[in-house]
Amino acid sequence: MSGHNYNYTNNNSAQYSENSPYGSGDPYYAQSTGYITPAPTPKRGTSNWIKFGIPVGIVVIAAAVVGGILGTRNNNNDKTDSSGAASPGSAASAKAELGLFATATDSEWMLPIYPSTTNAAAFTSPTFLPDSNTVKSWPDDPWNPSSPSVTSLRADRPRLIAPSYKWAALPSLIQNDVYLQSWNATIFGNASDWYGQEPVVYNMDGDSGILDNARDIKRRIKAFSYAYRMTNDTKWSDRAWLEVKNAAGNYTTVFGPDVDKWNTQHFLDTAELAAAYAIAYDWLYDRLSDEQKAQMRWTLNLYALEPGVQGFTNPNVWTSWWKTNTTGNWNCVCNNGLTMASLAILGDDDTGNAETLLGLTVDNAKQNCALAVADDGTWAETANYWYFGTTSHSEMTSSLLSATGSHFGLADVNSNFYKTGDFHMYVQGLTSLFNWGDHGPNKFSATANGMILYASLFNQPQYALYQRDQHDAADPWNMFWYDPSVAGAFWDQKPLDAFFNNDLDQWVSMRSSWTDLTGTYVAMKAGMNQGHQTHNDLDAGDFVIDALGTRWAGELGNGDYRSPNYFSNDTQGSDRWLYYRKMTEGQNTILVNKQNQNVEARPKILSSGSSGTKQGSSTVLEVDKSSTAFWVADITSAYFNDVSSAKRGIRLLNGRKQVLIQDEITTTSSFQWRMHTNATVTPSGSSADLELDGQKMTVQILSPSSGASFSTSKAVRFESDPAPPVPDQENPGVTVLIIELPAGAYNLQVLFTPQWGNGFTAVTPKSVNLDGWTLESHN
Repeated sequence: MSGHNYNYTNNNSAQYSENSPYGSGDPYYAQSTGYITPAPTPKRGTSNWIKFGIPVGIVVIAAAVVGGILGTRNNNNDKTDSSGAASPGSAASAKAELGLFATATDSEWMLPIYPSTTNAAAFTSPTFLPDSNTVKSWPDDPWNPSSPSVTSLRADRPRLIAPSYKWAALPSLIQNDVYLQSWNATIFGNASDWYGQEPVVYNMDGDSGILDNARDIKRRIKAFSYAYRMTNDTKWSDRAWLEVKNAAGNYTTVFGPDVDKWNTQHFLDTAELAAAYAIAYDWLYDRLSDEQKAQMRWTLNLYALEPGVQGFTNPNVWTSWWKTNTTGNWNCVCNNGLTMASLAILGDDDTGNAETLLGLTVDNAKQNCALAVADDGTWAETANYWYFGTTSHSEMTSSLLSATGSHFGLADVNSNFYKTGDFHMYVQGLTSLFNWGDHGPNKFSATANGMILYASLFNQPQYALYQRDQHDAADPWNMFWYDPSVAGAFWDQKPLDAFFNNDLDQWVSMRSSWTDLTGTYVAMKAGMNQGHQTHNDLDAGDFVIDALGTRWAGELGNGDYRSPNYFSNDTQGSDRWLYYRKMTEGQNTILVNKQNQNVEARPKILSSGSSGTKQGSSTVLEVDKSSTAFWVADITSAYFNDVSSAKRGIRLLNGRKQVLIQDEITTTSSFQWRMHTNATVTPSGSSADLELDGQKMTVQILSPSSGASFSTSKAVRFESDPAPPVPDQENPGVTVLIIELPAGAYNLQVLFTPQWGNGFTAVTPKSVNLDGWTLESHN
């Protein structure tokens, strides 16, 4: 970091001297004791959908059980009992007696395992309870400015996420709440683990930058700073300082090139490091010396805030592209990092950068980040990029609330933002997500914990009840976002089906249970092939299927982000569509003439329906034989002139134990019906037997009754495919189940029958054209 001048174009550049202000010789405690609760090990061998279908590097921060989170309460949203909830007294007693709802989160898929119970008092409508002897919530913030301003901050520290009154109340809340107890233990366990490790090593991951490094540093600083504030033990603050020094390039190992250590060319990296510094500066404020604070401000201004100001004010700085018409995670992450850092140092900063940025970032995030949620709750990019975007949105919202007393509309400028919690719940299957498109880099500090902030902000207690049992819930933010007065069961009166009809995505989620991981989950999408921040696939008609505790039809996920032109554009001729995992060939849909779908596709939802089945208070749900749901889309526009009509429908049958996928297509070219699976597949004419994880499923072609048969192939490119810029990624362990048919008009019906056992009797549905599908059409 020393030995260079930095030629910024504004008048603040002179402050950056040639020599770093950092000293050396800070103590580093190389070893600690008391490590507890390591991350659980999956019970079974990791499947390929774990490798491809779930983002690599999901950080499992779990004790025996981990849970959700909650957030800063919106003073305008009074907590009210939901309709049908048990009386406050009985619900409070049941909550205290029951403790942790989930019995484990160490299943193969890292999802909560719920006991079979019909505890009507505890498992009832989601609600926030009034204070009682057994249930406590946060005290009101004693600081309540009448006219909030982004530059008028609370006088006491900390400012960010967790003001001093919350720190004061936390020990008592921990003592009275089992979730807070569990998370607290896990956070200390993780801090102890990281304490004994060397600081994060700089690694430039090709064109992807140092985002992994930045997020790893951020999660460590969060844990160390939390541990210090909870114990006043300076070993934790000293260890946090070591990560701070390391990221500035003043530890024993080199951290990046002197000219740009925080990699402003990939500003996500810069922003996450700025957020990490903000946490350390604010949460360790009473421990840091004036010199240390000056050193941190120097680094923040040099590597983050000054480039941030330039990005907003200088049109020639190309790295500012994320601030205009970018409704996705980039805008959320970048604005959040700059905002948190500016809030942390405002009042101490003599450059003017912090004040300048606070006049820019909030409005920009409201115009972009907040609009990444569609009117049906769906995130604009993909189900996995939701984590990155909502984590930063919730951090920025919470930091503004705690530091200024207002989020200035960031949380509600998009009146549909609150629906994104439902999007996340429905896009989660009974194994993994319906994870279309790119999955993103390693998550590290990106979690689903914004759900619990949103629970309080939007008075949606079910979000907190859902998230608190998830594997990523033990997080310092949750210790302050979680409202211990939340009670009930997220699944009580929760519909099993949901239809998301925004033109950008258009997708459906259907299941047999919210709490039985061995049940049925199916999802299908249509939607546009463009408009997803170049994280999409050419995949109109794509689907996934879960049953018997495993995923039978799954997604391949990312290609190699470092591949040439992977993110070049989403036009028809883009090199992105030469990579197998992005092209139509690599999706679970109809492939016509071995060609990619039309990027300008505009599918239409033709019909949908649900029996309206809801889960009750019990974790055990036996649905009626007539319980069903269906969804039909016209995906003709996803193909070219050789397809005059293409409709695709999906339906649950036989008490939600069988699945029907039906395609009505008229084409002058040959086509393939394709499905990617980890199963061992044995095709036999018009049926195929699938075996996976000790379970079995039969797939049958019901129509046409002759001339159609199953075949298989490896998940590899056709020899006739144009070559991508570099050799394509392999997909080991994945088989493609195929039906290939010549040109013509077809009503192609494929029935999926998991082998449930225990007297299960399969049905063969009658043939009904898609236009005739109704709730009763297949009875």
